Amino acid sequence: MIALKRIATRYASLIAFILVVLAWELGCDLFQVPTFVLPAPSAILVAFTTLSPSRWFEHTWATLEVALLGFVIATAIAVPLAIAITRSKLVSRVVMPWLIVIQSTPIVAIAPIIVVTLGAGVLPRVVITTLIAFFPIVISTATGLASVPAEFTELSRSLRASRNREYWQIRMPYALPHLFSALRVAITLAIVGAVVAEFVAAERGLGYLILYSTSSFRIAVAFAALVILVASSLVLYGLITQLQRRLFPWSEHRG
Repeated sequence: MIALKRIATRYASLIAFILVVLAWELGCDLFQVPTFVLPAPSAILVAFTTLSPSRWFEHTWATLEVALLGFVIATAIAVPLAIAITRSKLVSRVVMPWLIVIQSTPIVAIAPIIVVTLGAGVLPRVVITTLIAFFPIVISTATGLASVPAEFTELSRSLRASRNREYWQIRMPYALPHLFSALRVAITLAIVGAVVAEFVAAERGLGYLILYSTSSFRIAVAFAALVILVASSLVLYGLITQLQRRLFPWSEHRG
């Protein structure tokens, strides 16, 4: 009995997931729900066979390519900007209002404008993804850099350490848990950004496939694409967690 309780506790999430899928399957079968309204999990599995593996890979890679490019560019811009914001009150006063304006602007609303301005290639999709993934990284990193205890910075200054040394040896290590938390959020937002961009203008990608499938009432194919999107987000989320665990294991316990 105790062993069963331990197994149930350990695999509670998996058991809950299986129960939900079973209830979904039985509900669709019991109430004879049409596939074009809500396909059963078994119909979604069958939908995976309607496209060849190479076509699935092509659509998946098109979405991942944009999401990863946008995520890398957002990180490359956000981290130095967070350092500049915490180092200079002038930069903070100039940049912060713009960051709030960008974050307050619905990206879905300006996505068509970006596509019209930059064309229908990969560039506008990467820009849209970068805008969505950018904000949590810069805010969380700046928060981490600014939350260093005062005694640490006072000790650094008493030892006449330079500002650069203070940032790289005290503030950045202290900000790492905040940074990695933001990166985990940003990578999932990057997937969302890539899909939003594909809804506006794309000829391939999982977002394009969902839009195309729903317009032709192939809802099971749309759900299959959605399953791949969720799986991709979970894998990328796990990769960043593993990266933190491998490179900075001490920061995980502080996060």
